[in-house]
Amino acid sequence: MDEKGINSGPLHGLWAVTNRELKKWYKEPFIFIISLVQPIIWIGLFGKAMNLGEIFSAGSLNIPGLDLPKQIIDSLSQEILKSTFGTTNYFSFLAVGMLSFIVLFSAMSSGMTIVWDRRLGFLNKMLTTPLSRGNVIMGKVLSSVIKALVQAVIVLLIAVLLGLTFSAQFTVFSLAITFFALFLLAMGLSSLFIMLAIRSTRWETQMAIMNLLNLPLLFASNAFYPVKFMPYWLKPIVMVNPLTYANNVARAMLIGVTPTASVAFSVLYLVGFAAIFSFIGIFLSWKYISS
Repeated sequence: MDEKGINSGPLHGLWAVTNRELKKWYKEPFIFIISLVQPIIWIGLFGKAMNLGEIFSAGSLNIPGLDLPKQIIDSLSQEILKSTFGTTNYFSFLAVGMLSFIVLFSAMSSGMTIVWDRRLGFLNKMLTTPLSRGNVIMGKVLSSVIKALVQAVIVLLIAVLLGLTFSAQFTVFSLAITFFALFLLAMGLSSLFIMLAIRSTRWETQMAIMNLLNLPLLFASNAFYPVKFMPYWLKPIVMVNPLTYANNVARAMLIGVTPTASVAFSVLYLVGFAAIFSFIGIFLSWKYISS
């Protein structure tokens, strides 16, 4: 990124910041590959190991003293899975939940870029140019969003290869709505983690924040199992977690699972989440980012 590029206009300055962050990513394939390893492990190992449709199949489900024909066992297992997860394929249920998982973990790293730019002195250099502080924040947010969506596409393709099955009503429009929801989730989460890092000068502090929030955000959502089976004290937390609403949209659009909140409401919730935290991030950049 050079000063000439920043001076070319606000949008060009925004793209200059975005592109600088993306170069760190696509010019280091090892980092890109490592970022995909964890969700792929979850899908390939946990998803397949816990594929309840196969566990309930004849020969896997043995009830002492009760010898049921394979046809009856298969029928019962299909009904149990359908009533529990909204689909007879738990692997598909989990694999779609991994899309919000990859967005979360990609967004968490966005705050680290502010910390390192401040420590290396690059932030001060950017502030000596006409580039607005809001563009500094939004450039980092947009780079994080792009990375998250690219990784989500790859994870979805791998899930399809491993056995994810789409609903009969699946269309290109369904895919577009799903990735719009993931876009909003990525924007809101990236803004949140940048906001938390905006005054930090130590990478250890940011790592502590990431480690504190990542698993609570993931497990206090419907990524692994439906909200209706969670304890009463956890349900209110789950219902304000944006990952829950992104999963609502993705599962309804891709595999036909009836969401706990309507798709329209879930999208509106994510729009509000992204807008609020983006605004807060820009506001705090004017207040706390200084040379």
